[in-house]
This record gives sequence, structure tokens and C-alpha cells, in this order.
Amino acid sequence: MATSPTLNERASRLADHMAANAEALRIKVEPAANGARILNCGINTEGGLQAGLALARVCLANLAEVSLIPGDVGGLPCAHVQVSSDAPVLACMASQYAGWQVSVGDFFAMGSGPMRAAYGKEELFNHIPGKEQPPVAVGVLESGQVPDAKVVAHIAESLKLPPAKLTLLVAPASSQAGNVQVVARSLETTLHKLHELKFNLSQVVSGFGTAPLPPVATKGLQAIGRTNDAILYGGRVILWVRADDDQIAELGPKVPSSGSKDHGAPFAEIFARYGQDFYKIDPLLFSPAEVVFHNLKTGRIHAFGRVDPNVLLLSFMS
Repeated sequence: MATSPTLNERASRLADHMAANAEALRIKVEPAANGARILNCGINTEGGLQAGLALARVCLANLAEVSLIPGDVGGLPCAHVQVSSDAPVLACMASQYAGWQVSVGDFFAMGSGPMRAAYGKEELFNHIPGKEQPPVAVGVLESGQVPDAKVVAHIAESLKLPPAKLTLLVAPASSQAGNVQVVARSLETTLHKLHELKFNLSQVVSGFGTAPLPPVATKGLQAIGRTNDAILYGGRVILWVRADDDQIAELGPKVPSSGSKDHGAPFAEIFARYGQDFYKIDPLLFSPAEVVFHNLKTGRIHAFGRVDPNVLLLSFMS
């Protein structure tokens, strides 16, 4: 009987397709570092919307559909990034979540994608399924630097795989592709918030999320601000769950970003307030503006939070 492909094998197939269509995607297959494959999706290369969608799908181990849909922010036409999955915990938490801090010398990036499931050292994996020992590994690095041989060697050693079995995709948030892949995290941020609130994620059956795609920022801090605001003040997520209505009603008001004391100002302003230290910001802030639960157990709907186009416009137009 054929076994199902691992998360990393699923992502590797997508990376193969991206590499084969690099010219059309406006990305570069960089010279191999120690034999690894590097797909440069936005550092001194154009990239684009399709590269961003592909990058997001790789992050999600091809267990979610990612697309652009029409929308608006306060009456201003604005594309939205839409994500849907019938395996949201594996796609978002075991793969997409940026839970691996990759730091080697002067290089730093938040690592996401299914290589995290191969690494498996994050405390999160004590609570969710997904850890694996795949024959290949695929990771996404949010960075303005192409990883060099030392970075590749560090990641490969951590994964206990030869560098030739490793594929790394890289793009900064201040690029078209990086902009898309960060905003494609509306569903992921909801699941992470629920995990922080001690909600059993095995109760989540399916998920759907949208968030507005901001103008591509020219500076890193501006990109961080806009992409966070897109989710904090414009993200809308629907979850299909099997849970007790009383539990949903109790947790619900804490799930959207409005459940945080830091909610209400553009992220760049909040970030500056805390001396640009992410870890001083209230962790309850990082989730979408609006979250709706469809309870398959009882047929009831629970809705919490609201979008705030005024903050979005302030962020996107600054």
C-alpha cells in the first residue's frame, strides 16, 4: 500500500515546479550552497504575485488553497489573499507557522514551512501532530539576505539531512512575493491564538481566511507594519469546529485582535512604543480582526471581533 507523502515531500514537489518555471515566476534559482537548492523569490529579483502565491502554498505544504480575490479597504479597491484548508492544523501549525529562529553570524530569519516538522524541536510539537523524518526538507526564510553556505550547513545539520536534500525559499516582506506570503497567514494566526488560549486544536476541522494585500513597502519596518495590520485589522477567518458552545462563547472574545490591550493603533506605532521589541507586545494581539466559529457539533454560529478600515487606511497610505 502506498504511503502518503510527508509534508516536506509535498512542498518539495511545489518547489520543483517553481524552479522549473523560474523565469515565468520572475524568481532565481541561486547557485547551490553546499549542494542545497535556493529559490530567491524577492531579493534583487522581481518575483511577483504568482511567486507569492506559490511561496505561500509551499509554506502550507500544499495542504491549502491560496488565491487572490477582489475586495476593498474603506472603499479603496484592494486585492485580498484567501486561504482555505481541510487540514488546517498540519498546514498552518506544523508547517506555515514561523516558529524557527534561524540565526547564524550576521544572518537572521524567521523560518517557516515544513522543515519545522522535520526539525521538531519547538515546544508546539508536543501538542500537535506533524513531526516527521522526511527524505527531503523544504523551508521558507523571511529575509533580505540569500542564505550562504554557513546558513545552509546549520539548517542541514539541525535537520540531520545532507544539504543536497534541502530546499530553501527566501523573500523579504518588502517584496511582492514576500508581501503575499506573510498576508496569507490569517488562518495560521487564528490557530496559534487558539493554541495559546488552551483550545484543543484537534477540534478544528476546516478553516478559511482572507486579509487585504497592502501596498508593497520599500522598507523592512514599514513592511512589517503593513502586513501585520492587514491581518490585525482586516483579517477575517471562519473555522469549522466540533466543540462545546459554552467553551467557544467563553474563549471567543479573546480570539480576535480586539481581545488585546494593544489593539487600536497601527502596528508600526505599537512596535515603536515597545522599543521595536516583539516580545514586549501583548501576545494576544497577533490574530485576525474577525473570527467566526461554525460548530459542527451543534449547528450554531459564534462571531467575534470586527474589521477596522480606518486603521488599515492609515497604515496602507502612510
